[in-house]
Amino acid sequence: MSRGESTGAGHDGPPRVTGTALGVLPGTDVLEAVTLLRGELGAPHLSFLPVLPDRGPVAGPVARTAAVLEELHADRQPHGWRVSGTPGKDSRAARALLGSDVNVLADVVGAETGPDDAPVKTQLLGPVSLAAELHLHAGERAVRDHGARRDVAASLAAGIGEHVRAVAAAAAGRDVVVQLDEPLLDRVLAGSLPTASGLRTLRAVPAAEARAALVLVVEAARSAGAAGVGVRPPAGTDPRTAAETGADALVLDAPAGSAREWEPVAALVEAGLELWLGAVPVPAGTGGARAAAAGLWRSWRDVGLPAAALDRVRITPRAELGALDPAGVRAVLALVTATAEALARTAAEA
Repeated sequence: MSRGESTGAGHDGPPRVTGTALGVLPGTDVLEAVTLLRGELGAPHLSFLPVLPDRGPVAGPVARTAAVLEELHADRQPHGWRVSGTPGKDSRAARALLGSDVNVLADVVGAETGPDDAPVKTQLLGPVSLAAELHLHAGERAVRDHGARRDVAASLAAGIGEHVRAVAAAAAGRDVVVQLDEPLLDRVLAGSLPTASGLRTLRAVPAAEARAALVLVVEAARSAGAAGVGVRPPAGTDPRTAAETGADALVLDAPAGSAREWEPVAALVEAGLELWLGAVPVPAGTGGARAAAAGLWRSWRDVGLPAAALDRVRITPRAELGALDPAGVRAVLALVTATAEALARTAAEA
């Protein structure tokens, strides 16, 4: 889905609000995790290829994203993941694990019966946070060096296409949506990341350069056939930095306060972006889907947004699910889909 198009553009009836989650799940059994997601987030919701860090360092977000890089590799060192042009044991393990996970997705989707043409999501670190997580041979973060930042972004842009195509093939041709997580974007822009010695902080990266790196990767994913790209900045970051990358969606927590706090959200909707709104607590709270939906609809209406624009909303948890047990994961995902459905129903009845 390209930016500015709603998920239900042109349909009759109530708005279609859908749900998804952020990417990380607990446990070590990827077959169990994918099967759970396909069951809990079936059409029209957005299931995904999960990240299972409990399997070890080569299964975490940094290793998974490094496994996608083209002509660059990353292996573990005492100070973190070190980038190089030569694959080592950890790099090969991370790539093999990602390939195996994609094969499991293919097996689960291939065994399904009944119609379900909803997209499938995959999530990676964005180029700015990846450069902050990777280290050079001297031990400093790659984000410190302009040339290294450029190389990491270019490598991710070059490699993301193969990953998108692999996930699409595994999902039996369903559309693929890419989520780019930028958890360190605020610290990179503020110059608050520590140097290797810990005695100083790294120089801030200009916002224009960070945006350009994200634009490069967003456009590469879309050129490879991604139906949409969502960017997830850290809480508190000016959403315009991510919104100006050409992404189709912005992943952010639903404001909990007044209409004034919702005004930047309204501006994003009016600019044509999807919103993946963190509205469900982790672990699942006791308030229920109806109350959550009523609060969201009240804020939506108070800032003058139309019910039809809810077609561009996905409900998500407010945090990753990696610390929960399977029952807790199911409870959160059930509340996500119930809140999405209650929000659509509330808007239709208003």
